[in-house]
Amino acid sequence: MPVDYDAAVADFEWDIPDDYTLPAVIEGHAEAYGDRVAVTFLDDEGTRAERTYADIHDDTNRFANALEELGVGEGDRVMHLFPRHPDAFAVQLGVLKRGALVVPCSEMLKPKDLAFRANDCDATTVVAHESLVDMVDPVVDETPLETLICLDGSPEGWHEFDDLLDGQATEHDGPAVGAQDPMSINYTSGTTGQPKPVLHKHRWMRAFELVNAPYWWGVSAEGADVPGAVGDDVDLDEELLWATTGTGWAKWFWSPVGVGITTGSRQLLYEGDFDADEFLSVMEREGVTRLCAVPTQYRMFTQTDLSTYDLDLKEALSAGEPLNREPIEALQDAFGITPRDGYGQTETVCLVSNYPGIDVKEGSMGKPTPGLGTTIIDTQEEEEVEPGEIGEVAVPVGCPGIFEQYYEKPDLDAKTFSGDYYRTGDLAREDEDGYFFFEGRADDIILSAGYRIGPFEVEDALVSHEAVAEAAAVGSPHEERGNVVKAYVVLASGYEGSEALTAELQDYMKAETAPYKYPRRIEYVDELPKTSSGKTRRIELRKREEEQFGQ
Repeated sequence: MPVDYDAAVADFEWDIPDDYTLPAVIEGHAEAYGDRVAVTFLDDEGTRAERTYADIHDDTNRFANALEELGVGEGDRVMHLFPRHPDAFAVQLGVLKRGALVVPCSEMLKPKDLAFRANDCDATTVVAHESLVDMVDPVVDETPLETLICLDGSPEGWHEFDDLLDGQATEHDGPAVGAQDPMSINYTSGTTGQPKPVLHKHRWMRAFELVNAPYWWGVSAEGADVPGAVGDDVDLDEELLWATTGTGWAKWFWSPVGVGITTGSRQLLYEGDFDADEFLSVMEREGVTRLCAVPTQYRMFTQTDLSTYDLDLKEALSAGEPLNREPIEALQDAFGITPRDGYGQTETVCLVSNYPGIDVKEGSMGKPTPGLGTTIIDTQEEEEVEPGEIGEVAVPVGCPGIFEQYYEKPDLDAKTFSGDYYRTGDLAREDEDGYFFFEGRADDIILSAGYRIGPFEVEDALVSHEAVAEAAAVGSPHEERGNVVKAYVVLASGYEGSEALTAELQDYMKAETAPYKYPRRIEYVDELPKTSSGKTRRIELRKREEEQFGQ
């Protein structure tokens, strides 16, 4: 059922009960449909496991009781470091049931990154998978960490998760916690400096239930009254959601927790390295109906023969960076579905989305989601810009859909919340129909001969050429123009870099974009530098250009 966007915007209300918490949500789901499979877990070694909502509820309480015995209580910070795992939700919810805060960490981090986080937020407890214990052990003595809990193993000095649960009661009387109490500290991916500790309250999950679920995923909790959006017409027993994100990222909260768990949906977790054919085969075998993946994965899907797969997909979602036109067209041709972008940050819910039923414009982030007041303001003054002008995406301070503060960082808070808007640092423009188009980070804009050039438009046009798998555009110092556009290009299989190919790509770009935007310099690379969350580190590429061409 398509969203009635105007009705959704006009009728939206922030209905956040004072006693709202995720453990309370799970308790309600267990009572209403406890035998519904909440999680189907698979891995690349053939393991298969399932957890019902009743299972997660019971294990949440068992783990909370175990944490109480270990001395973990209200306000404590508990780091976790594990791959996708069937007990991931029970671990996180058990921590929350104790009134403690979860501090997610990606398995892609290094020991020094874990030490930074533990010291920064004064974490005293960590839950890590057996395969990742070696990342924690070297930094224990230099951090406040003292309580060590292991999933799927019992190394020396660690408590085993399963042993802790044995004999524990399936009920737990924890501290009185509500919507306005702290829930998590999610660290940003640190594209321009040290990661920042983003403090969210329990209301964040309710915001996802009210915004991300209906206005991006197209699902709602049973009996929900969602203005202008899907509701009882979606049978959650017939849906299977799959978000390919890992447990250490804000995107895990955006979808598997904030949508899958809050609405009571069925969802798939798959643990294994990305392989386009394997992921497509999993979707086909399991009957995935709604997929959320990152642009790189969609681009890799287009490198295989999509026509050989018979999928049950109704919706395909994309997040992390804007999705280029090529994978959009490929999925339309193969499966008759149009991938829909959603935009937001670690600090927010989905601020802009291509909602169900929208006429997707290629390259567009979509329209502002209801209830948030997302707009585009001048980069110098807090005034909304005119359609067509590039400005900074911003959300009014005090909106329930954004974070509370940076954990114990008053200087950052003073800067972030000093005006009327939380400024995202992302640049965009709005067209005459109200669609937003991403133009890059404020630091990513290329100034060349008086022109302001957003990197994404350059990259989007480049990857539409059959020879280009990935691209990143940055400013490269130039004596006359100040900067010129430099493109770092990862070639598709079967192509090799050459002067002839460079000339072909430049001619192609002149036809695809305004001539002043074509890359005057092109460098072929095997891979692009990425953050641990998969975003291109253009700052690193800009430094390379400054070192080579700067004065």
